[in-house]
Amino acid sequence: MPTKNFTPYTQSRRTMSVSDFSDITKKTPEKSLIRIIKKKGGRNNTGQVMVRFKGGGHKRFYRIIDFKRDKFDIPAEVKAVEYDPNRSSRILLLEYKDGEKRYIVQPAGVKVGEILMSGLDVEIKSGNALPLSHIPVGTFVHNIELVPGKGAQLVRSAGSTAQLLAKEGNYAHIRMPSGEVRLILTNCFATVGQVGNLDHENIVLGSAGRNRHLGRKPHVRGTAMNAVDHPHGGGRGRSKGNNQPRSPWNQPAKGFKTRSKKVWDWLIISRRNSFKKRG
Repeated sequence: MPTKNFTPYTQSRRTMSVSDFSDITKKTPEKSLIRIIKKKGGRNNTGQVMVRFKGGGHKRFYRIIDFKRDKFDIPAEVKAVEYDPNRSSRILLLEYKDGEKRYIVQPAGVKVGEILMSGLDVEIKSGNALPLSHIPVGTFVHNIELVPGKGAQLVRSAGSTAQLLAKEGNYAHIRMPSGEVRLILTNCFATVGQVGNLDHENIVLGSAGRNRHLGRKPHVRGTAMNAVDHPHGGGRGRSKGNNQPRSPWNQPAKGFKTRSKKVWDWLIISRRNSFKKRG
């Protein structure tokens, strides 16, 4: 999926790039697999803003994605590659032999007409889903479950991939895209291969308007606020008041660990900070 640039007739067009969508084979979504999204603008049921800088954006339907891949040993033909406005990756429309249709996240290299399967003893090829216990060590995977049967929760964004490093008892050692190595139960399902749409990281929004179309409002700096709104606010001139970097709720913003040690520490083999990227 190459990117497309424009003739720079404005300053924002000069740096802007978009996907050329040459890989898309079907423009309209499957009606039985879409749901209406009700926008909340980051607010909860009482109208209070819980997530800042969200709101607006283009209207969109939610595509129901099959993250469980629980139709075992039933062949499914790839009918179409579609655009999904709710995620960075493309999605595939599968039609199973019994006639049922489902969406899945597109693995890299999988095209229309290919046959995909999920199960215990299916072929190790891109797009097939198996338990980690049945995947060879060294294989690259995505769409990984954290809880058996719950559906994939890890490694789902465009171009991301994890690697199965080892198996020890009931747990597998997985190197995440961040470089963190962690334990995951071997009866959790994962999909072989890398998530498609690898050129997503090369797209440059180029203008504030494109951010608003995506539902992202301007991110306001704490130093630009009043003292009542942020620990960095107030003062005369541009100053954060000689404070350490903090969130609006006075939580340290740099280097402060928030992950619960009791729950997760024993599952983490190697932190992402200790991983040195090559190249």
